[in-house]
Amino acid sequence: MQTKKRKDYLSWDKYFMGVAILSSMRSKDPNTQVGACIVNQKNRIIGIGYNGLPVGLSDDDFPWGNEGEFLETKYPYVVHAEPNAILNSIEKLDNATLYVTLFPCNECAKLIIQSGIKEIVYLSDKYNDSELNIASKRMLDAAKVKYRKLEEFTVEVKE
Repeated sequence: MQTKKRKDYLSWDKYFMGVAILSSMRSKDPNTQVGACIVNQKNRIIGIGYNGLPVGLSDDDFPWGNEGEFLETKYPYVVHAEPNAILNSIEKLDNATLYVTLFPCNECAKLIIQSGIKEIVYLSDKYNDSELNIASKRMLDAAKVKYRKLEEFTVEVKE
């Protein structure tokens, strides 16, 4: 009698989103940790990233807050997960898929479009009604970049 393969293995979507979640755990941001994973058409990981300071800057020398005077917040200093993944990529991104834990902002959408990525798979869209999010979706739609929410993401670890 031949043994059959197991049926409860991870889908590609869950696998790559798992890599994005794992990448987000590298973020030092106390409020929002975002991870990204870029995959080519052969289901090979070609870039990963998370939100953090530019290379060479000390995480202890810059603020991590999200309220107060602009220069005393994280916003002028932190590089988002998506541009980090794009900059860390090891090959051209034409027709690639981006897995990201938080829907991309308008600034990231520009870079995603410019890089050639054609699909975004995301977990959270917590800023859905914000003007930045609306601008992001407007640009992505105009550039024909598909995006979809990964529903019911749970992973069961077996011993």
